Amino acid sequence: MTLQFSKYEGTGNDFIMIDDRKLQFPVSEDLISKLCDRHFGIGADGVLLVQHSEGYDFGMNYFNSDGSPATFCGNGGRCITAFAHQKGIIGSTCRFMAADGIHHAQISENNGSVMIVELELQDPVIYSMDKNSYYLNTGTYHVVKFVDNPDDIEIIETGREIRYDARYETHGTNVNFAKLLKKELYVRTYEKGVEDETLSCGTGVTASAIAASLKYGGDSFYVNTAGGRLFVSFKRMGDTIKNVKLTGPAKLVFEGTIEI
Repeated sequence: MTLQFSKYEGTGNDFIMIDDRKLQFPVSEDLISKLCDRHFGIGADGVLLVQHSEGYDFGMNYFNSDGSPATFCGNGGRCITAFAHQKGIIGSTCRFMAADGIHHAQISENNGSVMIVELELQDPVIYSMDKNSYYLNTGTYHVVKFVDNPDDIEIIETGREIRYDARYETHGTNVNFAKLLKKELYVRTYEKGVEDETLSCGTGVTASAIAASLKYGGDSFYVNTAGGRLFVSFKRMGDTIKNVKLTGPAKLVFEGTIEI
């Protein structure tokens, strides 16, 4: 079988995009992990399927690079919006269904291969918070830890230790190390399913911005990652956060075919 795909990246978080509205893609953990392999496959942090979803512009089905199904991905949500526009499925706005519920997105700029996409996320669930550590869900589970310098953290070792902590063993958690400097955040993320540091994590950036608001105040943040800069905004009423939006670039890297 010849598979047509597009490769997209959102601030360094990269995805294999597949138009699966006819439900012909043979989903399996083995196949997805092979496609995401950076030596013997296409190479990506995950696979995103555009599928039919009754009453919506499309459905988003996301898999981690190890082949495991995932809940939601913020950078992936922006990239799949750009991909759906490229394929003529949507115009500049869309309403799509993902594993965690309904999302709206809008393309505010289109420069050909690069689009700026504003994505609405679900209202977060905040499970616990203390002075420097926050545990919440912004579409998937995240721990946010504020540290003096994220670059001093042995992120694989420390991130993996927290990710597999018994407190989170039911579903695991992503781990973000953050610092607020001059009203902008700097974040590094250890991502479950990838089991490594990713250059950027949209839901992690969002979780870090919400945690920063709970710790320092504010309702919008620019967030710098190794892969680029994103913008997070929301409305806050006490410890209740609503109308969360993640804005940033989604770039078409290349298109191709591969035999599977």
